[in-house]
Amino acid sequence: MALDSSPDNPQPLRVIALAVQQWVGQLGAVWVEAQIVEINNRGGRAYLTLRDPTADVSVSVSTTSAVLDAAGPLPAGSRVTAWIKPNVWTKTGRLSYDCREIRPTGEGRLLAQLEQRKRMLQAEGLFDPSRKAKLPLLPAGIGLVTGQGTAAERDVIDTIAARWPQAYVRTVHARVQGDTTVTEVIGALQRLDNDPTIEVIIIARGGGSLDDLLPFSDESLARAVAAARTPVISAIGHQTDTPILDLVADVRAFTPTDAAKQVVPDIAEERTRLMQARARLDQAIVGRIERETQQLAALRSRPVLQDPTASFRGHEDVLARLRDRLDHAVDRHLERASAELGRSLAQVRAMSPKATLERGYAILADADRASVTSVDDVEVGAPLSAYLADGVLDLEVLGHHSPDTGPPHADPTDADPTDADPTDTHAEDEETA
Repeated sequence: MALDSSPDNPQPLRVIALAVQQWVGQLGAVWVEAQIVEINNRGGRAYLTLRDPTADVSVSVSTTSAVLDAAGPLPAGSRVTAWIKPNVWTKTGRLSYDCREIRPTGEGRLLAQLEQRKRMLQAEGLFDPSRKAKLPLLPAGIGLVTGQGTAAERDVIDTIAARWPQAYVRTVHARVQGDTTVTEVIGALQRLDNDPTIEVIIIARGGGSLDDLLPFSDESLARAVAAARTPVISAIGHQTDTPILDLVADVRAFTPTDAAKQVVPDIAEERTRLMQARARLDQAIVGRIERETQQLAALRSRPVLQDPTASFRGHEDVLARLRDRLDHAVDRHLERASAELGRSLAQVRAMSPKATLERGYAILADADRASVTSVDDVEVGAPLSAYLADGVLDLEVLGHHSPDTGPPHADPTDADPTDADPTDTHAEDEETA
């Protein structure tokens, strides 16, 4: 029912918002068919963008993570039927949709099943990059699993022949569409895997619908490829197609032609690279020789190499000056040593007993040649020897007396100091002292 309103009698905004909420609420929850465009999970809530499959109409729908998980894996592009309820928020007037249940349908159901299978195989590690083998640089034998007379077979064989004509390709045909596809492809794969001459295997098929490519997402085929000892290249469909075989294979090729390009190098490109490498090598060698020649010429131009003895001339004067300094130092050292030796010799001579004897002294010794230092050491009549500077005198003790008295047994009146015996060397020495 339309509300009465005029410029003079407008309706309150809250009335309009409440009326819209009531009108929308009368629709209730409805089942709709749509395609999932985008899914975002935030804080236990999931926000989906649903689009009409045939018209350019899309809406945003919110639901719980539990509702979304109950539907199974739903990748973008899945077709679903959703039970949604529209609602209007009176504060903002915004229209929202709440999804209370969602179910995959048609291709959406297939995609959900495939997504669930992918998660299972991924959890087992079949997609792990660490288990994927590297392709040989130039395989001796190439195995090809494809349909007989298909465009994929021609693309692979023609591309390999054009890129590397000497390559050996062994083709094992199998159905690539239909109920027997999985069995035949597994059998062909195992035959090639058991051939010791085959170093890489290509599984190729052209594009097709989801149903046509469904056999290449089969679990048994994925496990057979994972168990193969020979590296496997998956070339199924086009770049937008991603069957499970692409994920479990060692290498994924976007097309059969791309697989052929990955398995063998281009002989023309390799020749070009070889010629370029040889040219760079020749240029490097020539450049190295030129640099070494220039360096050798620079070394030869140095004065020391042109006249090797020139460097010694500058050291001759230095050597001569050093020699003169050394000679002067030796002479001064000898002079100082000679003077020191003369002083030491003079001291030694001054302390020598011979020098004392030369000054008029004598050394008295008894018959045993023991030095006589006291009058008490000898008796009257004892023989003595007087050692002088120029010889030895043999003496006999006639008597002894102290320095204050005259000769023994002599008359004191006869003691005249002037009458001293000129041969009494001891008296002379005492007087001299």
